[in-house]
Amino acid sequence: MSKVKLTTVDFTGTKQQEKELREKLAEIKNMDGNLMPALQAAQGIYGYLPIEVQKIVSEELNVPLEEIFGVSTFYSQFKLNPTGKYAVAVCLGTACYVKGSGDILSRLERELKLDAGGTSHDGMYSLEATRCIGCCGLAPVLTVNEDVYGKLVPDDIPGILAKYQG
Repeated sequence: MSKVKLTTVDFTGTKQQEKELREKLAEIKNMDGNLMPALQAAQGIYGYLPIEVQKIVSEELNVPLEEIFGVSTFYSQFKLNPTGKYAVAVCLGTACYVKGSGDILSRLERELKLDAGGTSHDGMYSLEATRCIGCCGLAPVLTVNEDVYGKLVPDDIPGILAKYQG
């Protein structure tokens, strides 16, 4: 079982965000299978699912917090940490992994001084290890926000990061 890395961040949700979330939850409260849409809505409003937001979902849907946390950590679409201005994701799907994406991820961790699953203290970068992103012909692949970089070697990393600095 993989460990869930939680970054220590002061939660800065607004009253307006909370109002919007509670209204959305009231709309879907009586739907069958409402937990996934609730978490998607919450992440859409806040950008991630901090424990404070999970507690609101638990309270409004009358679902145990443990179940919400379990779903939030099981599905890779959900983020428990805020993402950085530049969200870096390294594909660890089979094709990419076989072609060296583990080395790419290690180089990024060293360059960014950040573990996979974390966000830099200045909020500039977040780093994720992901599964297949559908670019197997370009393996190994990483993305920075919507930009895709393929056929990488570890020595490509400093040049890619330089595009996002300054």
